[in-house]
Amino acid sequence: MNKQLSINTGVCSKYQRLLEESQSALEIWKEQRSENCQSRLVGKEAVDKLLRLQANFARAYAVLQRHARNCLRCQLVSRIEGCDSESNSDALSERLRGVLLVMGEH
Repeated sequence: MNKQLSINTGVCSKYQRLLEESQSALEIWKEQRSENCQSRLVGKEAVDKLLRLQANFARAYAVLQRHARNCLRCQLVSRIEGCDSESNSDALSERLRGVLLVMGEH
């Protein structure tokens, strides 16, 4: 899966941006949750804030997943990854370069 993430981020800049937003939202939620646990905050305000942060992450992750399903480049990378899961990364890189040349990328 890490290989696919790195390939997707190398091919699709929108995927990269959405992935970063999703990761950022997750980190903020985790940090706040950790702070609440350490200070034993359980009041309504603390719970509401955690729920908002969790919703922010869920929303960002859903947008990332939706993009990956609808983006032709991301779909192509996913298909190539599925076909080449047994081969080495050099062969996959060569295939991607050929595909990108066909798509007009350099």
